[in-house]
Amino acid sequence: MVPDKRTITAACGVIASAALAVAACAPSGYGDGEASSGSTAAPQLANATGTPGPTGAPAAEDAGDTTAVNLTTKLKASTIKRMGKVVVNQDGYTLYLFTKDSKDPSKSNCNGTCAKIWPPALTDGTPSIDGVPADLVGTVTREDGTKQITIGGWPVYTYIGDKKPGAWKGQFVGGTWFVIGPNGKKNTTCLPTFTPKPVAPPADETSDDSAAGSSDSGGGYSY
Repeated sequence: MVPDKRTITAACGVIASAALAVAACAPSGYGDGEASSGSTAAPQLANATGTPGPTGAPAAEDAGDTTAVNLTTKLKASTIKRMGKVVVNQDGYTLYLFTKDSKDPSKSNCNGTCAKIWPPALTDGTPSIDGVPADLVGTVTREDGTKQITIGGWPVYTYIGDKKPGAWKGQFVGGTWFVIGPNGKKNTTCLPTFTPKPVAPPADETSDDSAAGSSDSGGGYSY
């Protein structure tokens, strides 16, 4: 029996839909979406000294110097193309959790060079909250003495590989980093079809074991 045109058209539609679903999280495009707000603001954050600096990254060489670190002043639930609900900071940059951290009790295992690639969301008080349940938001003291924001117990971070608001290139990096949702859980709506590697740390950073952490801990550049 020869299928009629309607059957062929329907079959083609199913194939096309499947192809689009795969392409939606394909390596060539993932992480390039922007938040629904369409924000294109430059990544600037106020820090404790009032001097702007790159989003989430320490403004001084010593990340333990709490007088000169960038702060996350706002947590906002946002909808990002292909990812759905996520949490972003005041500049629209996506926040992530690290599955090698601990959420109960909260503990960050990303230090040294890891924290240069994944700047922790630091605070000196209580960030403003928009769309994120207040009872899920807390803080944890890092090994350098700074206070890091937690959501659902998970310490949260930005990613230096995200070059614009709404990007989510950190999704599934090393198989251990995930976009965090307003519910305090990893958002797995869209996963790449491979395991991405982290971007290189800033050029002026050393990659010795004492700074980067061992690959066993998942804290450094090697995953």
